[in-house]
Amino acid sequence: MNDDTDDTVTLWRPTGPEELQLVEESGWTAWPPRLPDQPIFYPVLNEDYAERIARDWNVKASGVGHVTRFEVRRRFLDDFDVQQAGGRTILEYWIPAEQLDALNAEIVGRITLVSTFRRDDGDGEIRKLTAADEQAPGTADSADGRPTTEPEAPAPSRASARR
Repeated sequence: MNDDTDDTVTLWRPTGPEELQLVEESGWTAWPPRLPDQPIFYPVLNEDYAERIARDWNVKASGVGHVTRFEVRRRFLDDFDVQQAGGRTILEYWIPAEQLDALNAEIVGRITLVSTFRRDDGDGEIRKLTAADEQAPGTADSADGRPTTEPEAPAPSRASARR
């Protein structure tokens, strides 16, 4: 058995610009500590759900929403139940803030920025930018999954959404 890639779970994380900046500062290897009013870290189990949160919640709260993907060793997640937060595909883990360092230690590889949602200044529509889009800042397009450009984000504020 390969020690790092066997038996991992792919998780998705919708995030705002402030949290993404902190992930980048970690070298794309760790999630930042939760804010005092955020006792739970909520990674989700599918890209569609992450996109809905990034598009519908993060864009409204901070002007931009990002979707990230990362792998976690299954043995860590075995201590947590999958939570159904709505419909059949609205699935997430609820990781207590005090266990976030343990989760970070079980991440395999790097956290990858998959897509970015922004409101178009011209028509007000929300646009999705992916790694295939040249103008998508901060999207992963290198062989090891690290972003090759800096993410563009508005100036961070404590009010930025970091669910």
